[in-house]
Amino acid sequence: MSAVAQVKAEPSIKAPHSFFIGGEWQKPATSGRLSVISPVTEQVVMTFAEASPADVDRAVAAAREAFDRGPWPRMTPAERGAKLLKVAELLRARQPELAQLWTTQVGAAISFTKYVSGQPADLFEYYGKLIQSYPLVDERKRDNGGLVRVVKEPIGVVAAITPWNAPLVLLCYKVAAGLAAGCTIVAKPAPETPADAYILAECIEAAGLPPGVFNVIPAGRETGDYLVRHPGIDKISFTGSTIAGRHIAAVAAERFGRTSFELGGRSAAIVLDDADVGQVLGSLVPYSMPITGQVCFSLTRVLVPEKRKGELLDAYVGAVKNVKVGDPQDPATQMGPLAMKRQLERVQGYIGKGKAEGAKLVLGGGRPKGLDRGYFVEPTVFSDVDQSMTIAREEIFGPVVSFITYKDIDDAVEKANGTMYGLHGAVYTPNKERGYEVARRMRSGSVTVNGMIVDPKMPFGGFKQSGWGREGGIEGLEPYFELKTVYFA
Repeated sequence: MSAVAQVKAEPSIKAPHSFFIGGEWQKPATSGRLSVISPVTEQVVMTFAEASPADVDRAVAAAREAFDRGPWPRMTPAERGAKLLKVAELLRARQPELAQLWTTQVGAAISFTKYVSGQPADLFEYYGKLIQSYPLVDERKRDNGGLVRVVKEPIGVVAAITPWNAPLVLLCYKVAAGLAAGCTIVAKPAPETPADAYILAECIEAAGLPPGVFNVIPAGRETGDYLVRHPGIDKISFTGSTIAGRHIAAVAAERFGRTSFELGGRSAAIVLDDADVGQVLGSLVPYSMPITGQVCFSLTRVLVPEKRKGELLDAYVGAVKNVKVGDPQDPATQMGPLAMKRQLERVQGYIGKGKAEGAKLVLGGGRPKGLDRGYFVEPTVFSDVDQSMTIAREEIFGPVVSFITYKDIDDAVEKANGTMYGLHGAVYTPNKERGYEVARRMRSGSVTVNGMIVDPKMPFGGFKQSGWGREGGIEGLEPYFELKTVYFA
């Protein structure tokens, strides 16, 4: 018997075997079903309808009609903003339920999901307020005095495609900004975690948004590919793996479809020679393995000065040893299981590669004692990792951290930048300006000096193969507009 208590799913979902299309809960075209598997018990806890290409056609047609002839793009920004604020209110009322669903589907610790599950409401509130004051028309003068208006208009029908690790937060980055701009949305949540998108649809329905403005069709890879190829889609906003992002970019390029991507990461934390160990551990321990390491911005590469390697490694390992792994429903648990069987196999494979390529396994690497059921893996730490090793270059997406030594600042920066990714990073030093100087040299979309911060009201995205475009902040609204220049002769 497992030492873990069974996760009990108690969703209050209106129509899990239907799709929200055109403002109605419509029956699917086929009998396909998606199963949500508990990562703790390995048992089915929920089932949902699975969309087919015929369902995609209906959803795109509804979004197309709502954009081309419906009221939403033609409402004033103040009117759209008021509707989004209502959605925020409704989401906030369901925050405990959202936290529970996140834990049930993904295995993220309930202590974490209770804290973070307020972000979807925050995003709708932020963009609902922002759009009411955002300048959509810029009046300019030509050299000869002629009048010009540069107008920001909604881009059209958006396919919002999201992964399973933070299902609703990542969806709301796209939906809240896209709706604020006046776009209409076809949302395809990950087939492993569709529940949250249904609750969002219920809140949007209750808030009284016009029919077809938001549509939900959970589906697998083949139907997702049909969606991104659909000629009725004007823009694709995708969060997921770099491999999938490359494919979508190539497909969209065939028709010059607008795209934005938030992709993988292999973020580095540079610990400078003057860093305080206690200050480092306070954020590095939780943010090197958030959601069991299944977060794209996890600080999974720790770069330490050669002369302080032993001190910093021992301190980190000592802290990680005390991380409580177990039932994610237990408020005392700090780390739950990986989200699914294939993730467990993926992480185990990378641990094997690390050992085979000569990295030193300092901590973990196996299944936690007493947890004989579920997709659990120990927090794992490697030292003596160099840039040539697979675990230093590729995104593992699990609780596996590599310690890498450096000789000087130039060496640290070179190693931090020595991957195809550039999503996030951190610099630790009591000298904030010194930290800022190092941060400016790191080729990543964001860097935190002395910690780990991702603020939905600030832009987030990557350099290199971590994607293009930004989500969050004012910058997260702008990709949902097209620019039109109107001259007055």
